[in-house]
Amino acid sequence: MNEPRINDRIRVPEVRLVGPGGEQVGVVRVEDALRLAEEAGLDLVEVAPDAKPPVAKLMDYGKYKYEAAQKARDARRNQANTQLKEIRFRLKIDDHDFEVKKGHVERFLNQGDKVKVMIMFRGREQSRPEAGVRLLQRLADEVGDLATVESMPRQDGRNMTMVLAPTKRKADALNEQRKRREAEREARRDKRAERSSRAQEHAAAAHMEED
Repeated sequence: MNEPRINDRIRVPEVRLVGPGGEQVGVVRVEDALRLAEEAGLDLVEVAPDAKPPVAKLMDYGKYKYEAAQKARDARRNQANTQLKEIRFRLKIDDHDFEVKKGHVERFLNQGDKVKVMIMFRGREQSRPEAGVRLLQRLADEVGDLATVESMPRQDGRNMTMVLAPTKRKADALNEQRKRREAEREARRDKRAERSSRAQEHAAAAHMEED
């Protein structure tokens, strides 16, 4: 897969800018987008070059590439047991259908499979790639405990795709964290019970001495 154009390599007059959290900023001059990226300590990354104007997102591209490379190494180690599943979304999807499809994505990720998420644009929807980026960002955020974005949103004609890779370590870490907290609570309960028992023993001993 070709790497996207970033920063000064984006040679267009203006871009439709998406913020680091997926928020829509609007159409801005590319020099203004580069200035915003520099002020935020981020990179300007072109995610939909075929759009008019192209869609670019503010992100830490170095961190993204590092995490993607780590995920790719993990994926290669588990390649024999990993399959690529595909889930298709429409741009105009209601909340119920979104939750249903998100459930399928979560099930595949929990099975250890990668998921290729595809948005199919209809008609004039092709002129709204930023809406596709926001929808895919929403999905990535909501399954963030189970997955990392291995391939960020990219538009190819009438389709926009993103690949999610399972990160069970995150879920395992959360479970371990919950177990650790429960163990700590249990230890505190045991200590309180021990202190209470000792206090009762001291009180009983003192009472016997008085007698």
